[in-house]
Amino acid sequence: MRLMLIAAIAVGGAAQSSRALAWGQTGHRVTGAIAEQYLSGVARANVRLLLGAETLAQAATWPDDMRSDSAEFWQKTANPFHFVTIPAGSTHAAAGAPPEGDAVTALERFASVLRDPAATPADKRMALRFTIHIIGDLHQPLHAGRPGDRGGNNVKVTWFGDSTNLHSVWDSGMIDSRQLSHSELAGWLAGSITPEQVIAWSNPDPEAWIGESVALRETLYPADPKLSYAYAYRHGASLDGRLARGGVRIAAYLNKVFG
Repeated sequence: MRLMLIAAIAVGGAAQSSRALAWGQTGHRVTGAIAEQYLSGVARANVRLLLGAETLAQAATWPDDMRSDSAEFWQKTANPFHFVTIPAGSTHAAAGAPPEGDAVTALERFASVLRDPAATPADKRMALRFTIHIIGDLHQPLHAGRPGDRGGNNVKVTWFGDSTNLHSVWDSGMIDSRQLSHSELAGWLAGSITPEQVIAWSNPDPEAWIGESVALRETLYPADPKLSYAYAYRHGASLDGRLARGGVRIAAYLNKVFG
C-alpha cells in the first residue's frame, strides 16, 4: 500500500480547503463503496428500500453536502455529529459526550430512528445517510480529536508547499494527491482485505473504533510542519487501513441495526 501511495502522490499536493469537514468526498465514498460488499441480505434490502438507486458511496457524503443549508439544524445542531473529543490516555466511555452530543450519541439517535416502525421514510433516509457518514468519520483518527486543537485544524502545516492544517491533510490531502477516483481506490483497498480481516474488523461497537483512532492519532503530529513524501510514506498504510476498516464497519453496523 505504501508503494501505491508514493507512486500516486509523486504528482505533488494540491492546496487544501480551509474548511475541513471529515474524510473528504473521495474518502467517504471509498468507505461507502467498500461497505456495499459486506452488507447482509436483510441490510441490503433495507438500504435499497430507503435509498432506491442511491449507493452507499453517494449517501456517504450527504451530511457534508448539507452543511451549506442555512437551517439551524445544519448550522448548529448537526455540527457535533461528526466527531468526538477524547483526552490522551482516556476513552470515550470515560470522557463522555458533551451536552450538545457528539458522533456516538448521534449514532445512537439514528439507530433508534432506523429501528422505529413509526418513523417516516424521510427520517429513516436521513438517519441512514448520517450513519454511513458518521462511521466513516470515526475512522479518520483526527475526528477522535484532542481537546483544544479542533482535531488538528489548529495545527498549521504545509502540504507539498501549500499552507493547510493537519486535519485537512488527513481528510483529503493524502487521498486526493493520489489522483484516483473513489471507485479505483475502493477497488484497490477492497482487493487486499482478507477474509480473516473481515472477521476481525466486523465489530459494530463505536467505542472500539474510537479507541483505535485515538491510539493512531497520537502518532500523527509531525515534528516538522513541512509535510510531503516522507510523511505520506510513513502514514500511508495507516490511512489505507482506516478507510478499509471504516467500510467493513459501516456494513457490520448496518447488519446489526437491520438484523
